Amino acid sequence: MAGSELDDLRDVYEPLAQAVRRLVDVTIRTTADAATVEAVRNRIDSASDELSASLLGDSFGVQHTRDGEAMVWGNVVIGVRNPAAPPLVVHHDTDGRVWAEFTLGAAFEGPPGHVHGGACAMLLDHVLGATAHKPGKPAVTGTLTMRYRRGTRLRHPLRAEAWVERIEGVKTFAVGHIADADGVTVEADGVFIHPRVP
Repeated sequence: MAGSELDDLRDVYEPLAQAVRRLVDVTIRTTADAATVEAVRNRIDSASDELSASLLGDSFGVQHTRDGEAMVWGNVVIGVRNPAAPPLVVHHDTDGRVWAEFTLGAAFEGPPGHVHGGACAMLLDHVLGATAHKPGKPAVTGTLTMRYRRGTRLRHPLRAEAWVERIEGVKTFAVGHIADADGVTVEADGVFIHPRVP
């Protein structure tokens, strides 16, 4: 049985994003000599020129398959086609808890050997926001407060979790954290708002 259009598109574009993620990682960590770097840069420029022959507008936004399935593949946290995204796969438990497991490499470094605090905030913003987001009823961040307990290490398995603390009208109050094998590294709480439809 043939795959869905979504699966077919994923099979084409996800490996490209994975290859570029690997390229970003090795670009940061390479000790290659100048001649090798120049030769590689020329090949990268050539590949970029080839891919640039057919482009969307300014951003990916939300694209849809012919069957109406939404793709937010340019998203900086979950974007299948975005090499800057880890990307996170967000899971929703029946009790309302939201979670994702991931490992972050060199592209997310802040303090040596550790994840940048801003990257932690970005990931928690998304995971906490996922607790408030409902099909056809998106939520946007109103406030996000971070508490950094200790460094979040690069290249270590991490888990982000979030849950709803309470709901007041259009506001969802969510809390969550990022943890490694030794416990919580970063905590967050936020208010997520369902914009009023005019």
